[in-house]
Amino acid sequence: MNWLLVACGGAIGASLRYGAGFIISKPHSLFPWTTWSVNLFGCFLAGVFFAFTQKYPVLQSEARLLLMVGILGGFTTFSSFGLETFQLIRQGQFPIALAYTVSSVVVGVVCLAIGFYLFQMLLSTK
Repeated sequence: MNWLLVACGGAIGASLRYGAGFIISKPHSLFPWTTWSVNLFGCFLAGVFFAFTQKYPVLQSEARLLLMVGILGGFTTFSSFGLETFQLIRQGQFPIALAYTVSSVVVGVVCLAIGFYLFQMLLSTK
């Protein structure tokens, strides 16, 4: 049942993300406004949901799976990254939060580049 909640929420979140592209898109801008806006709004919503679950722990785990993992996860996984970083900061784990943030961004871009160029090399040998 949990898988179904996450899958349905993910479909909703991904659809909302796709729709946001039509609303936010700035076709003549080099800055990726849609992704930036979705990431920041997703982080805001993650903060709201997290605060709500702290204040009202009666929210069932199924509802958290649907809202946080499913809908927000489909909308933007950046909100999960933001929430995890915030929780580390709240726990006083500043060095870990900094390492997680920097390594996620830098190593993530490096991994993307490696995947891109590796695949290009594989295509060029055929």
